[in-house]
Amino acid sequence: MSDAIEEAILNHLSTASDAVIQDTFPWAASNNFDHNAVVGSVKSLSVEAYVSATELSTSFYTLSEEAQSVLMHGSHEVRVLKALIEAGRDGLTMADLQSKVEGKDVCKIGMGNCMKNKWVKKDGDKLVALLDVNDVTDETQVQLQKVQDANGVLEGVLDDKEINLLKRRKLISLVTRKSYSVVRGKEYMPKRVKKAADLTKEMLDSGEWKTMPFKPYNFLTLGEKVGGGYLHPLLKVRAEFRKILMQMGFQEMPTNKWVESSFWNFDSLFQPQSHPARDAHDTFFIKEPASTVSVPEDYFERVKDMHERGGAGSIGYRYDFKREEAFKNLLRTHTTAISSQMLYKLANQPGGFQPARYFSIDRVFRNETMDATHLCEFHQVEGLVADYNLSLGDLIGTIETFFRKIGITQLRFKPAFNPYTEPSMEIFGYHPDLKKWTEIGNSGMFRPEMLAPMGLPDNVRVIAWGLSLERPTMIKYRIKNIRDLFGHKVEMARTRTAPICRFENATA
Repeated sequence: MSDAIEEAILNHLSTASDAVIQDTFPWAASNNFDHNAVVGSVKSLSVEAYVSATELSTSFYTLSEEAQSVLMHGSHEVRVLKALIEAGRDGLTMADLQSKVEGKDVCKIGMGNCMKNKWVKKDGDKLVALLDVNDVTDETQVQLQKVQDANGVLEGVLDDKEINLLKRRKLISLVTRKSYSVVRGKEYMPKRVKKAADLTKEMLDSGEWKTMPFKPYNFLTLGEKVGGGYLHPLLKVRAEFRKILMQMGFQEMPTNKWVESSFWNFDSLFQPQSHPARDAHDTFFIKEPASTVSVPEDYFERVKDMHERGGAGSIGYRYDFKREEAFKNLLRTHTTAISSQMLYKLANQPGGFQPARYFSIDRVFRNETMDATHLCEFHQVEGLVADYNLSLGDLIGTIETFFRKIGITQLRFKPAFNPYTEPSMEIFGYHPDLKKWTEIGNSGMFRPEMLAPMGLPDNVRVIAWGLSLERPTMIKYRIKNIRDLFGHKVEMARTRTAPICRFENATA
């Protein structure tokens, strides 16, 4: 169809050197073409200078469906007046009038205009006509007929007051139509020759390239931007935390195993098998394989004995430790499951125990109700130090050093309870935007009941602390809902535009 329209345009302009299409709208109608298709062809021909087009703007009024009804049946007020005249001196109630004029809107608008023009009066609950229909002129119908006869061009047909009244009644609306005046362009030819965009093998083989016109090549244009990978905001904060911890002398733990046994996730941490956190409503258990294959048997027996009978100054939990419960597979609820394995290896490595600093930043899973600040999976940042004769002061100092490096200097510590640390402390930091103290982490010293079965020397202490990766990321990037940061609702544009994460190292 577009080829036929282009051919018709070029043929029209071929009749004379000064030939012109005055207005594409009537020209399209006279040639049975869709005007939008004609405009598209004109623009296409203009690109290659076959034609030159000047935009035209034509404003006119169109009649609404209600106006078409007025032209056929008369205005609302005249229809109401006719109904009341037919009723005679007895008049009509509003309900009867509505049924006579077939419409609540016609009755309401018509009655209002009749009362305004003093054509009718109220007599109790009825309306009575004061004039005969021959005594009035349906000015609205007359005006609309003029609009139709003038094809919507009302200059010199109606005055501004009449036009505004019709617009207020939503009987007419102003429409602006865009069209074009078309003349020959500087590259005009009676027939369009398509220019090739690429040099092909077939052109070279046939020699067609010698006579084929090609589109001009722009050697200065820039190529399409090459897409690249972008780090997610969480990964940017993770990279910065990782760098800080390595600067503090910490070594990263291997945390790429998300499925753990209940033994390493709970039992080795001296967490009783009856603890509520081990219920299905708090933990994701694996159906297949449901159980782990093995754990270090001698260590298993020492952990079992610690739970059942105690040791290292503890009486234990005094219950029957079940092997099948310890062997259940689950999605790890914390990276401390890796910490316990690293400490066990540290205690049993060739050459004996050596002081160490470990950290991990990886994903953990908990069966929680999702809301603006909680997900079923999140990232945990964990650090631990194993050395001789460590104290709570060493723990506080390590924590203060880390948080100072990410710009948080105002810290508070509150006593807390954890099954595998004693003493335990919640970490609170002052949020300058919220202007209040907010919980930012947890910490403590691993209990002797956890460390003794591993085979660590009696005077070795392990201090540990942890926090989520999501909370500082949300604060850093001013994100209010965690689902806008992590999960299927994340905007990809945020990943591309998120600035580099950089924490200012604050002085004490």
